[in-house]
Formats: sequence, C-alpha cells, structure tokens
Amino acid sequence: MVLKIWNLLRKKGGNVVTIKGEKCYIRTFQEKDARSLTGLVSRNKYFWSIYEPLQRPEYYTIDAQYKKIQESLYLMESKREYTFGIFEHGTNNLIGHIALYAVKRLPYSSAFVGYAMDEIYVGKGIVTEAVNMVVRFAFDQIGLHRVEAYVSTQNAPSMRVLEKAGFQQEGLLRKLLYINGQWVDHFIYARLEDE
Repeated sequence: MVLKIWNLLRKKGGNVVTIKGEKCYIRTFQEKDARSLTGLVSRNKYFWSIYEPLQRPEYYTIDAQYKKIQESLYLMESKREYTFGIFEHGTNNLIGHIALYAVKRLPYSSAFVGYAMDEIYVGKGIVTEAVNMVVRFAFDQIGLHRVEAYVSTQNAPSMRVLEKAGFQQEGLLRKLLYINGQWVDHFIYARLEDE
C-alpha cells in the first residue's frame, strides 16, 4: 500500500491534508465539498442508520453540511479533529468520509477514528485502506500514541475493517449509544503506534 505524500497545502480556510493510497485518496474537507457531502449523506441515510442515529431532515441539506465542514475546519485549525473525504482513486468522486476526532495530548496522546462508506463501495477494501492512512497520519504526523474506535456489537463488517487495519478489541461498552429508539452496546477497539 502506498501511504506516502502528506501533502499540506496552504488554502483558504487553513491547511488541506491529502493522503494518497492505492484504492483511494483522502483529503480534508473544504467548503466547496458541501454539495458532494450532502449527496453522500442523503444517498446513504437509511443504509447508515442501521448502526448510527437517523438524523433530522435538515441535516441532509447543503446548508447543514456546509456548516459541518466549517466546524471541521475550525477543529482542524485547533488540532482537535481532522475530517477527511474518501475519494475514488483518480477522480473527484466522494465515496465516504473518515475522521480522526477527540484528539487528546499527553498524558493520553490519543484520538478516535470514525468512518462511513457509500453503500455501493462497501466490501472493496477502500475503508480499510482509508483507516490505515488516517492511523499512519495520527502516529507519524500528529504524534499520537493510540487510536481508538467504537463499533456496534452488531456491525460485523466494521469489526472486520478494524481488525484488518491492526486494531484489537479491548472490551465491551454496554448501552453506549442511543440509536433509533434503543440503547446499543459497542465494542472498543484500539491500535497503538508500536503495533
């Protein structure tokens, strides 16, 4: 896998981080991505709602996604979160998103990773590659020690992604998230920088 090119370019709104892989590339969102992001979340709202809360109708608007992107840029500027679009290799086609969030410095030196992929691109190894790229970015560029992820106990595909990306299951968090009318148990997974 090609995990090269931490390409930090000065752009309006701050740094843009682009990381290129073999199946996809990831790039931090810019305001211009609001329309594409709206299309992605709208197309996948019922597919994603299997494992995460279904949002209110206003969430699926360009205005809401534009505001989300602006918030992500602010959080990136303060080095607390890095939110990336996952793009099909060789195109501008947005096919998913992934974030390194809740970044904590010492004594923790950790963050969480969360991701979602367009339903038609699931099962092609793209998310695993994107997770690996974000984890390498976390360790090599941000200087973190640990990356964690929560995953529903029912979400076997996401567990496979994390395990393929070198994460280990560390425990069960009972009734962690309220998703579409019920409390849902989640596993916690983690990968350390020396693994």
